[in-house]
Amino acid sequence: MTSFERRGSSLLFVPGVGTGSAAGATAASRPGSGWLGVESETFGGLRAMGKKSKNGVPDRWTHYIPLGKRIPGTRFIAFKVPLKKTFDWKLAPNERFSPLDLINQVTEQKEELGLVIDLTYTTRYYEPEELLGTTQYCKIVTVGHEVPNNETVFEFKSAVKKFLMENQHNDKLIGVHCTHGLNRTGYLVCRYLIDVEGMDPNMAIELFNRCRGHSIERKNYIEALRGGSGRRNHHMAASGRGWMKGYYGPVGNPAFEATYSQQHLQQFPLETPRSHFLLSRHPVWSSENGTLCVE
Repeated sequence: MTSFERRGSSLLFVPGVGTGSAAGATAASRPGSGWLGVESETFGGLRAMGKKSKNGVPDRWTHYIPLGKRIPGTRFIAFKVPLKKTFDWKLAPNERFSPLDLINQVTEQKEELGLVIDLTYTTRYYEPEELLGTTQYCKIVTVGHEVPNNETVFEFKSAVKKFLMENQHNDKLIGVHCTHGLNRTGYLVCRYLIDVEGMDPNMAIELFNRCRGHSIERKNYIEALRGGSGRRNHHMAASGRGWMKGYYGPVGNPAFEATYSQQHLQQFPLETPRSHFLLSRHPVWSSENGTLCVE
């Protein structure tokens, strides 16, 4: 049986650890450890809530490309929620996007997914076990339409920091999704870039939009991102290691922000046609001169 670790309102999936194993049994027996088996997990009623439309494809889900591109200089990649096989009968073959499709499409970009942060307000779309391999899973229940509260933002930053500290010596990606991989996802990714990495809010928003292939739509999210001066918490950056390729100095690196000039950002169209989604030209961060380039 798969094990999860509850942290606040989040639920961290630990691959390869089952309650039948020694490690799982030890964790499950610790008082207050918060380890739960997936079969008994109702997740605060969310699983029951999802049954109201058990096989319903999310509204407008097919309007968005499945997966964006890695945000250069970071570990982030955004995508819409993948759907398990029970949704296939309501989708044309070219519209389907499953957890296995996610892994395969990330691999096609010559990347490896290390962590998935799920921001949806339900558990009905897929099972964490479908991610396969060593990919970790973190559930942060986030209400749609509303600007995420401070607790949600802190949990997101903490999950990112923990993953980066444990993966300093590899280049695995942090995949983030809500329903469309756009509004809640864009807000929290941009909050990290703004609060922790010291990026200008407008630049963070534009960079996310171009790498996702769609623009953040909700005005209240955009206004909150632009109006949040004075809330930065640079101490969350884990000394920058494992985060920005080729840079290990203090947070707020001017070169990191200056690199994303309008000329560089134009390499990423704001709206990506579905047929041109998987590009052969791949943006990377150059550790030699600290610039964005395409290989």
